[in-house]
Amino acid sequence: MTLPDYEYRGLMAEAWDLLRGDTSHWADRFFFLDLIHRYGQPALDVGCGTGRLLLDYLAQGIDIDGVDNSPEMLAICRRKGEAMGLTPTVYEQYIEHLALPRRYRTIIVPSSSLQLVVDPWAAQEAMRRLVAHLEPGGALCASIMTLWRHGDPLESTFEQSAQRPDGATIRRVSRTRYDPATACEDSEDRYQVIVDGVVIAEEYYSRAPAVRSYTQEQVRTLFEQAGLVEVRLFHEFTFDPAALDDTLFTVVGVTV
Repeated sequence: MTLPDYEYRGLMAEAWDLLRGDTSHWADRFFFLDLIHRYGQPALDVGCGTGRLLLDYLAQGIDIDGVDNSPEMLAICRRKGEAMGLTPTVYEQYIEHLALPRRYRTIIVPSSSLQLVVDPWAAQEAMRRLVAHLEPGGALCASIMTLWRHGDPLESTFEQSAQRPDGATIRRVSRTRYDPATACEDSEDRYQVIVDGVVIAEEYYSRAPAVRSYTQEQVRTLFEQAGLVEVRLFHEFTFDPAALDDTLFTVVGVTV
């Protein structure tokens, strides 16, 4: 069943890997793998998308499943897996409706995917569902970004582009707008396919709100209210404690 209103579709999904480029040295790749080794398998990759971490870990022999709400991203993941000789087990579900057939020792939520659940009630329900899928003593691990602090600009714009194997250029122009009153960010994205300087295809995406921001204290409370213990916050993708002014950090909590 294809879920309604999923975000990652069309050119956004098609260009996802291309615009990210080489992710083999991204710090979270090694950090989440260390956590899986610490807390055990099986593992679940939440918001697995096109399989950046899922396929990497699967190729290393890790017992890991994936879940995402975009059928198009999951289709790309399956095709990439097939090309690698892998058959990933992936599920098309929203986190706040998560209902999988087994429980896990380690659940990872990379790329700030938890923050895509913008409604506070839905975020609490997502946490409840995630914790319910953990084995006793299992760990939930999520990367979090504080999107705005007092004095930061409320709007930002950036552009990125990359060339496809067929020579066409994919260009993305993105604009975000943060609302301090709601602690949420709206987003607008324009994707273009350019051949010989001519735009031959274009898609526009707008989402309001798109992402929820969390402070360190807010995400600690979210984890503790879900029943997790030994909640710890780490600096970015290291095992150093998060500093008070860190805006990128990872939170880990354990079930009893």
